[in-house]
Amino acid sequence: MKNKILINTMLTLCVGLSGAAFAQQPRSGANLNAPDAPQAIDSKSHVLLPGEPAYPAPGSYGYDKATGKFKSPDMTPDAYGAHPVEGSLPYLDQNQYLKNVKVENFTPSVAGAGHSWQASFDFNGRRYLYDYETWMYNLFDITDPHDIKVVQQKTFNTRAGEHQFGPFNVKFNKKLNKMIAVQCYEITRYGLLSNKYTKPDEVKNVRERKMLRGFRMFEVTSPMWTDWKLLSETSLDPYHSAKDQPQEGSGCQDVPVYNGDQYLFVAGAPDNSFANQEYKTYLYTGGQMAFDVSDPSNPKRLSMWWAPGSRLGEEEEYKKNPRAGNKTSWMGSRMPLFIPKTVEQGGKYGYAAMGGFGFYVIDISDPKNLRAVSHIDMPVSVTGTEGDNIDVSKIDATGMVYYSGYPMSEDCYEPLKAIYSIDVRDPLHPKIVNTLPTPTPPKEAPFTDFCQRRGSFGPKRSGYAQIQPGTPSPRYMPYSYYNAGMQMFDVKDPLNPTIAAYFVPKMIDANRKTTDGQTLSIRALPNPVHSIFVEWDRNLIWVFSNHGIYTLSTPLLGEAVFGMPQAKK
Repeated sequence: MKNKILINTMLTLCVGLSGAAFAQQPRSGANLNAPDAPQAIDSKSHVLLPGEPAYPAPGSYGYDKATGKFKSPDMTPDAYGAHPVEGSLPYLDQNQYLKNVKVENFTPSVAGAGHSWQASFDFNGRRYLYDYETWMYNLFDITDPHDIKVVQQKTFNTRAGEHQFGPFNVKFNKKLNKMIAVQCYEITRYGLLSNKYTKPDEVKNVRERKMLRGFRMFEVTSPMWTDWKLLSETSLDPYHSAKDQPQEGSGCQDVPVYNGDQYLFVAGAPDNSFANQEYKTYLYTGGQMAFDVSDPSNPKRLSMWWAPGSRLGEEEEYKKNPRAGNKTSWMGSRMPLFIPKTVEQGGKYGYAAMGGFGFYVIDISDPKNLRAVSHIDMPVSVTGTEGDNIDVSKIDATGMVYYSGYPMSEDCYEPLKAIYSIDVRDPLHPKIVNTLPTPTPPKEAPFTDFCQRRGSFGPKRSGYAQIQPGTPSPRYMPYSYYNAGMQMFDVKDPLNPTIAAYFVPKMIDANRKTTDGQTLSIRALPNPVHSIFVEWDRNLIWVFSNHGIYTLSTPLLGEAVFGMPQAKK
């Protein structure tokens, strides 16, 4: 099918909260013949290494005109770039689709076109939101969601040696009567190492890179990060202090779990022995760690747990995994434990998403002795990330947790990524119950399967529980879903989950060339909606796209609050 430019000449806007709303934007679709457009992969251009999954046979996957459905391949190698098939749109859809949501505001600021973290906290009666990547951040005052103010924007020249920014969590410590922040630093997963199996010089550079592979703790004295008081620096590497360079291991992965009390939970590989990792651009196999941070100026490591087979010397155990040797799967942690009730409040269990190692229930009641009490080998789904996120917000209401990985390929060139419902009412014998429904396009869309819309399709995350204010709904669960935008699941009946609401923005703003100093090119299309942040105490959902931030309300969560929420009595 020849590429073309879609010209939208009509503007149709239907607004409603009870049904689906569809808006055609009067803008040109992005031309997929443009020089920076994603190019279809030529399987001959990449020589597969021994063990890598083979390219799927032509005709074994793709769009079926008769059914209007896309059949995903059974297995694929990790092949970056576009993979259009007959039936794929030859343009970037500029339409917007809504059901049971209202767009309250749009902010044309982007911290990362394909990925970003968020952090939120209240300070002196106002609410602040960070949207950030390792090399920059945008800080907003979101007290009035209809009048968002930019407080600070900062970039970090990491290429020139300035230390990277990192995912963080801010909480009020009642004992110290201070706001405390924990910020993690991890060796980058992309950019330094293109293929560890063929680039020994790049491996050497990663090993020798000078940076803090661990976390810092701050006293938050202002909304602005530049004003914070540094309290401590802690390396995850037990053999090298924070000042010793270079340190071993991965550093501290993703947003740390901290509730402003005694314990901190982080993920990562503390040294180079945690190396049974298939993924091409990453050297380490992370586990789960607990620290005592009752004195933020002197954190103390308490214990570590890792999936059997993670370390050098554990190869016999590792070889039992069907992914061993495929040079494609992510093995080990990507995020810390998911904890529905803190240890300080009497919580006993945390839940670990360990990539290709699967799902674990971890006893956290004694942080000095983290231990696994049960495990599920999850279905193989290569390529893509197989185990990354666990939503634990519905345990009390349903006894379920929701486990997912996310797609890493464009145009559904990998097995479809599912969100698994896991019954953990008996923590010693968890079991997979079902999967959440796969989103389907509204009838007004010019495609019948989201795999046709281009970019990636599948779940990312339901937001970071440790930074989302308020009490989550016992029934509704929103997820960022890449080219399917934000999808909200109704799990009141966990055996019959449904999709209750959605917001699917345009694929990219084809008319804007730059935003916040970075080029907004067609290369940003793989991850149109890559993150969400839910204010449960204000009934607002923030959607982070490759062209800006959408603020949504929905009657399903209740009436939205557009000032500061009332404090609990």
